[in-house]
Amino acid sequence: MKRSTLIAAAIAAHLIPMAAWAVVKPLRVIAPDLMGLTCTSDRICMDDLSRIAEARKLLVDAESFVAADLGALRKRSTAVFCTTTECASKFGLGRSVAFSVGTIGIIISEKAWQPHFVRHELIHQKQSEELGVISAWLFKPSWLIEGMAYSRSQDPRHPLPEPLESWRARYEQWEKTIPPSKSLWSAVEHAQ
Repeated sequence: MKRSTLIAAAIAAHLIPMAAWAVVKPLRVIAPDLMGLTCTSDRICMDDLSRIAEARKLLVDAESFVAADLGALRKRSTAVFCTTTECASKFGLGRSVAFSVGTIGIIISEKAWQPHFVRHELIHQKQSEELGVISAWLFKPSWLIEGMAYSRSQDPRHPLPEPLESWRARYEQWEKTIPPSKSLWSAVEHAQ
């Protein structure tokens, strides 16, 4: 290979991750401490540690809920709990109140400190574990991925804004068609 090609490849190898960090803000969940957050040994990162007990309870309760309903998560990913709009904007939440980044982590904004929001994001993490991140995000229909998260998290809002309410209803209708002999995850894997 030419020396110039190797140099260009080395530069690209360094610039691409930096560009992703700058442009795809949810990826910042990989290293929230670089965004000014404090992280605990149990992988909870916050902009205000005075609320750590509340964040920890929400996360532990949501993990227990998801484990009982869909199976235990294979690992605890990073959980970012923001207490301010400024913190949430560092992770690119914008109009979203919470976000799951595959199996890497979840981001909870100051507006999402409620059990159903944390459960919803952990359900997305479980989907990524069971289906694979790429498959869950790119090859499964929104009604299945989002409908499952809204339904199984027991989101108390009725009705949800459209199309979310329709997705939840479609998921619930579809789930009723799963034969008792088939596991939920097997059915989800084969759903179109």
